[in-house]
Amino acid sequence: MKFLKFIVLSAAMATMAMASTSSFAASKEAQKVIEAAEGTIAKVEETLSLIEKGADKAAILAPLGEARQLQKEFRYEQTERERQYANNQLKAARAALDEGDNKKAEAAVRDALKILKEMKATYDAAH
Repeated sequence: MKFLKFIVLSAAMATMAMASTSSFAASKEAQKVIEAAEGTIAKVEETLSLIEKGADKAAILAPLGEARQLQKEFRYEQTERERQYANNQLKAARAALDEGDNKKAEAAVRDALKILKEMKATYDAAH
């Protein structure tokens, strides 16, 4: 009888340990996505600010490149298509900057920022 109690107690403890570990991992992954979302939005806002101030191309491209890297971590299945569209807008902004068309770049960055904020709102609502 003692042996049976030992087995049941061990199984219960193992189940609790697995459940707590998986929930901790899920929250850690969610935190990573939130940080990527907030970082991406911050870098896009920085890029927009630099464009509006008339900063030089190199200064603008630095946060734009960081935003493009960060958005790769901002993954959420329900907003994947929007993420791809935002990335396309960031690419278009880069191309416009290379051509010297700051107005076109600013419009593309504004579109990307709007999309990213909508994505974050969708993610926040689901979590």
